[in-house]
Amino acid sequence: MSRILLVAATATEAAPVEAALDRVGPRGPRLDSYRGHSHDIDILTTGIGMVATAAWCSRALAQQPYDLALNVGVCGSFDPGLDLGRVVHVVSDRIVELGAEDGDEFLTFDALELPVEATCVNSAPPVSPTIAALPAVRGITVNTVHGNERSIASVVRRFTPQVESMEGAAFMYACAVHSIPFAQVRAVSNIVARRDRASWKMAEAIAALGQTTLEIISDL
Repeated sequence: MSRILLVAATATEAAPVEAALDRVGPRGPRLDSYRGHSHDIDILTTGIGMVATAAWCSRALAQQPYDLALNVGVCGSFDPGLDLGRVVHVVSDRIVELGAEDGDEFLTFDALELPVEATCVNSAPPVSPTIAALPAVRGITVNTVHGNERSIASVVRRFTPQVESMEGAAFMYACAVHSIPFAQVRAVSNIVARRDRASWKMAEAIAALGQTTLEIISDL
């Protein structure tokens, strides 16, 4: 039996998985225990954003040994080849706001030759046929989601991302620090563009995310 840490930013993103598992009880702040598919599964709801995600993930990973961790959530897509509702495996993620401004130019820490690892790459995800079958994509993590044509064009030109979230890189860094196998799995809820919630497919994305997450848990 494996012990799995399942991390979601919001209760909505975790709800389909929670509904399919047997609840054991609370383990601590924002952390509840479940059982299912012959695993002990702790579900951590961090709240939105990279700071909350990094802090709560590090706290959970320091207090309890886990065999692996999964980050599940929704994302926006820059890639027109990713249909709304599609579930993807984010294999690399970058905090794109790490850098410095020089007039109208944005300088990455790589360009500044500063010792900061802005990109996290998952070179050894958990062995799962379901994960292996998902599109492997490049992600970025942001404090402000993109909704301006100029800023979207700029970030695409500089980093060629396929998806964006507000938590992914923070989760990946926390897992890397604690040397735990991990995977970041997300469902596309919207195209990254000027905000038009009427065009989003949030319910469809969360349903697909829940189904895929349960399949991954069953694989392990």
